[in-house]
Amino acid sequence: MRISLAALVTPIALAVAGCALQSPPSPKDIQAQSMQNVKAPEKWVSPGGVDGAVADAWLASYNDPQLDALVREALAYNGDLRVAAGRIEQAAAYARLAGATMYPAVDLLAHGGGKMGGDNSGLSGVGLFANWEIDIWGRARSQAAAGSAQYESVQADAEYARQSIAATVAKSWFLATEARMQRAMADEIVRASEQYLGLARDRLRIGNGDEYDVAMAQASLDTYRDAARQLALAQQQAVRAIETLVGRYPAAALEVPAALSAQPPAVPVGLPSELLERRPDVIAAERRVAAAFNNVAEANAARLPKIALTASLSSISSDVFVLKDQNYPVFSLGANLAAPIFHGWALQANVEIRTAEQKIAIADYGRVASRAFSEVESALSAAFAADERERILRSAVASNARALEIANTRLRVGSGDQRAVLQQNVALYAARSSLVKVQAEGLVQRVNLNLALGGGFDPRPVPPPAAGSVNPQTSAAAQ
Repeated sequence: MRISLAALVTPIALAVAGCALQSPPSPKDIQAQSMQNVKAPEKWVSPGGVDGAVADAWLASYNDPQLDALVREALAYNGDLRVAAGRIEQAAAYARLAGATMYPAVDLLAHGGGKMGGDNSGLSGVGLFANWEIDIWGRARSQAAAGSAQYESVQADAEYARQSIAATVAKSWFLATEARMQRAMADEIVRASEQYLGLARDRLRIGNGDEYDVAMAQASLDTYRDAARQLALAQQQAVRAIETLVGRYPAAALEVPAALSAQPPAVPVGLPSELLERRPDVIAAERRVAAAFNNVAEANAARLPKIALTASLSSISSDVFVLKDQNYPVFSLGANLAAPIFHGWALQANVEIRTAEQKIAIADYGRVASRAFSEVESALSAAFAADERERILRSAVASNARALEIANTRLRVGSGDQRAVLQQNVALYAARSSLVKVQAEGLVQRVNLNLALGGGFDPRPVPPPAAGSVNPQTSAAAQ
């Protein structure tokens, strides 16, 4: 087919003069649309944090090499993270697929004559065919930009999953340590109760006691033995949870410390206005809004005419009849135009679907951002309350220990009875148990605060995508 030079130049000129892509809404614009009733304060309302920029490497502040090793193990073998890594690869492939329409499509076609051809036509030849859509309205560019934004959102989600797994391992480690300490205290009170039971029996034998004291001591001993057995199971279950997180078989064989880590220094909390720029899950939500925006642009552009350049190079010969110029390859260059006329309102419906998806993405951004603010304020309040309760309970433990010492002395000199000793022993055990629980709670809430603030647990940068994966900047550069 012969075409004029003007017919070839016209589509290219239209492409050069074609409309440029609109930029997706900025994070501030998204916040204005999705969080109309939320106004971030200049500082966090809840007490408990200190001024300063949010720091990375919060895991190192606990000075626990065994915990560091477990987190590294979880990052390598945790099942959820391996799923997230697979989703990154999948998103990278989808992003490359979305950007493929920006480049020419080239196909090779060959045909052999005679028996090789299978049709006895005697024709044989080879042809190279190319087709390239001129992206005048930005359909292909919007599609590529949507794929790139979706890839970036999956990357951010995966980073948040890494941070969440690290935090979960740390919290499980502290709770397993608490369970071991609670079990150790229960074993101590079991031994003390056995001594009290022996003393009650001795007093009964020599005539200074009665059956009531013996029965009460026996009942207390059985109660504490049951509590110790429950705490032993709780420790096993806590250890199994850690082993599952790090990808091991849950054999309850992991050895946990006999004491909790010391509380790390106070956490710098930064400013509320900076939180949404730092948290990976919020960044992922913002990227999903960008992807939805570009999907709307792609759907609108699909309603407009498509112009494509075509080119071919072919050579055909025949053993049956003579072809004109059969010894010379044939080259052709042309263009085609396809304009949608009526598709049963399918194209308009697709625009409406993509527009609704954009509204959903914006609303989801508001949900994730509001949750981020709530998590920081809640973690600050809980950590502050845990610190206050620890000071109170330390005093309660000291007072109960002194009262138990006095009760034992009175029992030995005969001015008190065993019931007072048992009651005071219960009070001391309860105070010590509450203190250990609130100390573990303080460590857990400190981890929650670090996670909520979006600070990284590991100063190392996120590994780059594997070779051949999409570059997140590809679409932007193409625009």
